[in-house]
Amino acid sequence: MVALRHAGTRLRGWLAGASWVLGSLAFLLAAGVVSLGVGPAWLSPAEVIGVLLGGGAEAERAIVLDIRLPRIALGALVGGALGVSGAAMQGLFRNPMADPYIVGVSPGAALGAVLVTALGLSAGFLGLSAVPLAAFCGGLGAALVVVVLARRGGRVPVADLLLVGLAVGAFAGAIYSFLILRLDDGRISSVLFWLLGSLAPATWDRVLVALPYLAVATAGLLLLSRDLDVFSLGEEQAGYLGIRVERMKLRAVALAALAASAAVAVSGVIGFVGLIVPHVARLLAGPRHVLLIPVSGLWGAAFLVLADAGARTAIPSSEIPVGVVTAFCGAPFFLYLLRKSRKRESL
Repeated sequence: MVALRHAGTRLRGWLAGASWVLGSLAFLLAAGVVSLGVGPAWLSPAEVIGVLLGGGAEAERAIVLDIRLPRIALGALVGGALGVSGAAMQGLFRNPMADPYIVGVSPGAALGAVLVTALGLSAGFLGLSAVPLAAFCGGLGAALVVVVLARRGGRVPVADLLLVGLAVGAFAGAIYSFLILRLDDGRISSVLFWLLGSLAPATWDRVLVALPYLAVATAGLLLLSRDLDVFSLGEEQAGYLGIRVERMKLRAVALAALAASAAVAVSGVIGFVGLIVPHVARLLAGPRHVLLIPVSGLWGAAFLVLADAGARTAIPSSEIPVGVVTAFCGAPFFLYLLRKSRKRESL
């Protein structure tokens, strides 16, 4: 009887998790269809679906398949990468205000991008031009520096990881700010547009470049999901329960930094997606990372796709960087979280 009750509980949990994932996937698909119809030439959902099924006029097919679909696919990948990475970072730091850039990925990527722009380098590799490639290497490099500097006696305390990440990020920010001041007006405008985050330069090549990194990071973090659940009880308790805590922390940081660096490389710095989405997913879908990670990825993808649709239509005959839209949505939410946490501490 007890075994049957346990089996029924597991089955109900599996069905609930599957319904969350399928519902999130349906939400992402709906967001994609809506976004495909948004732009200077508006298309109805029926027209969009008709094009996707092989019909539609030649002009509609060019708009949907050649212009908007690569952009939406890239937005989904970037949003998914930031959502997955944010879920891992919030689990690792046990803090809802942690985000994918907390270990220096964003300022490191920005430093790499500004540096190659200042040097006038143009060589690319693996489908990435010089700026995205430098951003990818800069983000991963900054995360590596943070881990090395935070390491003490074979351990990487989470508090030290946070503090060192802030320091390395500030130092990298000072360097690239100085470099920006030395650029000419043409280069400054392109660098600033990249720093604000945009999906405008989306191509299928960029989608194919980003896809493997997101797949590897998501799969790796899903394998760590049970360890992250146990780690939420505290480092000592996790160690007592057989978790190799230090190895788990290093793997989580490496995978989260990989996903975030790939996202920054193909889209620039897009903030707050990895902060807002995982927190809301944790509140609604629950704290179990085996469900939280894929749901955060799907919701992050849908959120960025819709944010980009807003960025393309907010100003007629023009567009604003999508990072501005996510910051507009995310900054008030961050202040709400901060105020809520202070109220909790005062109780």
